[in-house]
Amino acid sequence: MSITAQSVWNNCLNFIKDNIQPQAYKTWFEPIMAVKLTDNALSVQVPSKFFYEWLEEHYVKILKVALTKELGETAKLVYIIKMENTYGNKQPFTEKIPSSNRSAVKSQDVDVPLKNRDRELRNPFVIPGIRNVKIESQLNPNYNFDNFLEGDSNRLARSAGLAVSAKPGGTSFNPLLIFGGVGLGKTHLAHAIGVDIKDKYPEKTVLYISAEKFTQQYIDSVKKNNRNDFIHFYQLIDVLVIDDVQFLSGKSGTQDVFFHIFNHLHQNGKQVILTSDKAPVDMQDIEQRLLSRFKWGLSAELQTPDFETRVSILKNKLYRDGVEMPDDIIEYVAKHIKSNIRELEGAIISLIAQSSFNKKEINIELAKQVVEKFVKNTKREVSIDYIQKVVSDYFQMDVDTLQSKTRKRHIVQARQLAMFFAKKLTKASLASIGSQIGKRDHATVLHACKTVDNLSSTDKQFRKYVEDLTKKLSV
Repeated sequence: MSITAQSVWNNCLNFIKDNIQPQAYKTWFEPIMAVKLTDNALSVQVPSKFFYEWLEEHYVKILKVALTKELGETAKLVYIIKMENTYGNKQPFTEKIPSSNRSAVKSQDVDVPLKNRDRELRNPFVIPGIRNVKIESQLNPNYNFDNFLEGDSNRLARSAGLAVSAKPGGTSFNPLLIFGGVGLGKTHLAHAIGVDIKDKYPEKTVLYISAEKFTQQYIDSVKKNNRNDFIHFYQLIDVLVIDDVQFLSGKSGTQDVFFHIFNHLHQNGKQVILTSDKAPVDMQDIEQRLLSRFKWGLSAELQTPDFETRVSILKNKLYRDGVEMPDDIIEYVAKHIKSNIRELEGAIISLIAQSSFNKKEINIELAKQVVEKFVKNTKREVSIDYIQKVVSDYFQMDVDTLQSKTRKRHIVQARQLAMFFAKKLTKASLASIGSQIGKRDHATVLHACKTVDNLSSTDKQFRKYVEDLTKKLSV
């Protein structure tokens, strides 16, 4: 019986599999392919240079033992790195690492580990110093399809989510971009897709992360000079879920790194799921090359739920919480709170609390009191465009004048007030606020906010501006 590269490698894998954790085996050994066996040297193909470095750093000893068992003391291991061109070439190319090129650390005999290597994959979700390649999904199992009720307002997005979870990376919905206003269930649906994929495909690596946290991890990687590790980590993911992708607005470095991660995942048939508070066409300060990729798959909108859906949501929540409530009360709440699901559920919780704490029967009168207070006290998130409109109207100028380059004092103050309220009332970054209000930078917005704070405490007239605008924007 002839010895082939595949048979040697299969025997090595059987030995390795018995001596390491299943997740580590799945992550680091299943992707390796045996290529050829020449002069007692086994050539194997690995997905990337980083992958090769990780094997050498963490598994060189077990590789040595396994290969020596099969081929004897003179056994050698030669790596062939399958590299991907992340700049748009869809066809991957293979780079062979010559075994003679030792000075460039291009290949490695199995019995000579790399010396003084202090680099390892920095898993952004693992405490520094603790080596752990297991990637936790960060998913919330409470957000699932069972409690994401279907209605006219979300049918397309929910159906697309189910299609993606049935065949991640294998549908035309890649990426799947879910967009809509605050509290309409974007995060819930994104988690539900991830949870369903984990249930159906436990071997797949699924990761949920907010765009804000992704950005912070990228900044940390740049500070620590391990940007490539950051990229390689995300390239290992099978299903990547990024929440609030509009947060990347104005962050060119993070957008650039996400562009390359996205390309790698998409070209390798991995699934990308994004959520945003607006459609791609309305996103500000996102590079065109990234926006074009957001549009490759499906953009599905979550709209404000209709009356029937709101009633169903409330009944489902009460059922899950084990609380009974008369239908007329449920319908009253559903009729009067229309803005979003979060407020809807919040109102019903407030109603239950009022009844429990004050020992009052849940009736229409109590529901009316709670709903009135709840609606009155609920702050609605306003857009930067709306803030500019309100400020411009207040100072009797148009928005173009507000955004202009003029240094006239009253216009500058109006612009600074718009920036101040945009920072106070929205989740937008300073860079995004500046870009939308006259194409200023983040430093200008920061200065504007400090100026408004200072003038509010020293200038009586200016303080009145702030008070008047606060009332107008809180309606």
